[in-house]
Amino acid sequence: MKLNELVGEFLIYRTNEEQQVLDQFDQPKLASQFNERELVIIESLIRKSLISKITVNDVKVLVRNEI
Repeated sequence: MKLNELVGEFLIYRTNEEQQVLDQFDQPKLASQFNERELVIIESLIRKSLISKITVNDVKVLVRNEI
């Protein structure tokens, strides 16, 4: 039996603050567009694999992962 069959639906817990920042990601964004507090929240979303940080030519781009 597979884990997906046992679990049914897999949800990742998000705080209200994390959800507000995540909702801003309808397209890729530069890390420089966010203030310091939002960057702390984004780091927690990266650890939860909800956002990916990509570096292109020394520029950090943030992209929302598919859920």
